[in-house]
Formats: sequence, C-alpha cells, structure tokens
Amino acid sequence: MRNAFLDQRTAAAIDTLIAKVLRGLGNPEPPLHLEAVRTLQKLDKQFYSSTDDSAVREFVSRVKVGGKLLIEKPSRILDVIKKFDLKALYVPDYSRILLDKSQPEAKWRWYEAHEIIHSVVPHHQSLMHGDDLYSLNPTCHEKLEDEANYGAGRLLFLQERFEEFVHSSTVNFALVKEAKRVFKNSMTSSLWRTVEALEFPAFGMVSGHPQRAKASAGSEPYKYFLRSRKAMEQFSGITPAAVFASIKTYCSWSTKGPLGESEVRLADDNGNDHDFLFETFHNGYEALTLATYRKASTTMIAQVGSAAVSLVSASRKG
Repeated sequence: MRNAFLDQRTAAAIDTLIAKVLRGLGNPEPPLHLEAVRTLQKLDKQFYSSTDDSAVREFVSRVKVGGKLLIEKPSRILDVIKKFDLKALYVPDYSRILLDKSQPEAKWRWYEAHEIIHSVVPHHQSLMHGDDLYSLNPTCHEKLEDEANYGAGRLLFLQERFEEFVHSSTVNFALVKEAKRVFKNSMTSSLWRTVEALEFPAFGMVSGHPQRAKASAGSEPYKYFLRSRKAMEQFSGITPAAVFASIKTYCSWSTKGPLGESEVRLADDNGNDHDFLFETFHNGYEALTLATYRKASTTMIAQVGSAAVSLVSASRKG
C-alpha cells in the first residue's frame, strides 16, 4: 500500500473540523486523550471480536441505519467486516465505535481515531445512513478511508503542532522514536506522519524483516511504502521493490532494535543522482525504514530492480 495525499480542498475541510474539536478540548498539549474526544463528541466505545461473533450478534440484532436494517441477520456483520477487512466500525445511529479486540492493542488508538473522523465528517455520516457498508461502492469506500486516515493522523498528532515538532528538529529515525514518545502513538503512525510532514524528498517503508521475511505466493515482503510530496514529484520512478532491495544490502539479522543504516543513491525523474540516508529499525513486529534526502551527487549509479539505486558508502549495521 502506498500513501496518498488528499486534494487541497478536501484536506482543508477536514482540518477545519479537527481544529474545531481541538478547540473544544482547549487546544491540548500532546498526547491527545481520546476519551476526552469521545466525551466531547458524545461517542460510545465498545469492543467486538472478528474471531468470536457472539458480542457482534448481541449488538447488531437491533441496529438500524437510516430506518432500515443494517443487517437482516446478525451474523452478516461479519461478512461486512471480512469484505472490507475492517478493524473497527462506526455505527451512526448509536454514536458508537466498535473496535476489534482481536487486533494488537498497540493499534487500537489509531483505529479509534479513524472511526472518530468518520463521526465528525458530515458526508461520511450521510453516506453511511444512505447505504450500508455491505453494498457501498468500493471506490467510494476507498475515498472515505483515505479521508479518515488523513484525519486520524491530523487529530492524533495535533495538526500543526506536529509540523512544528518535525521542522524544529534534526530529521532522522531518532525523531520518529521521539514522536512516538511525545504524542503516544504507534511507531508506524509516527513514521507515516513524519514522512508526510517533510518538505523535502523522503521515503518510508514498513516491511517484514529484510533478511528474515519470506514473501508468500502473490504477496510482497513490504506492507506500506511512504513518500513525501517532494519524493512523489521528483522521484516517481522509485519503486517499493527497489527500496526494499536496497534495505536488504545493509540490514543485520538482529530481531529487534536498529538493523543498520547506509547512504543509498537514487536517480530522480530527470536521471540526476541524489544521496539518501536510509535507517532501519525493527520494533519486534515489523521493520521500519526512514530514507531522507542528503545531497545531489555526480557519481555513476547502478541498477537495482526497476529503479536506479547504488550504495555510496559502507553500510553501518545495527
């Protein structure tokens, strides 16, 4: 999955709604307390399990959306959850957020914020009332999810507060870990927001262990491929496969903590060479990589995969 930026008008509209929520909370210091947000928005939170439908059956037997049954048979909500691979669900008529407790607890905070955004964006609620999740057009569903993901990141990282945090610091993986500590969000979401907040070319990747991961048939060893706006504009030819191939060249076999770092040369869309600092850290579940722009270069490049990449210094393994 690749990150995507919303168009300016949509992003501004969502930011206005989030700013209103934060003002209602007195423009709090980080970290944001989601319980306070739910109280302000009059939202309830409960848990279900995608591996045990008993709680789901009990709750959805009476749920209606827009005057019609969301689910004629309680068990059908599991079909909805599986169809869209839902980790959480917002039920407008009950102002209730349902979280899948079978998911890792570290991810609950993100899923909850994602559903809060569904609850505060007016056209999300109107679409949910007008069409149940099971029949919602996939393209429309994807658009709503992109908007909710954008809003969740802006809410959890307190909008411009995070931009100020990033721009006043030296950008490296230590900054990602500091963002996790200050804003109390996951390492993955901290990496994601850091890459998107940067005003120069940068990449991020969340993957399996570069040395240990074994891709199954039809799947890739990387989960998320992240790019700053400048990276999208100037390095659109760089592929996740090429980035992962570069990561493998310097990472150690350690199972947790820093896996290594190295300077890697990438070619921009005009064929000019540039040096990036790649840093990779394993959080015990996934490998997270931050690649930040360093300088233009005139050294000859080599080909790795479908993108132009070469190592320009000895790797430093963790």
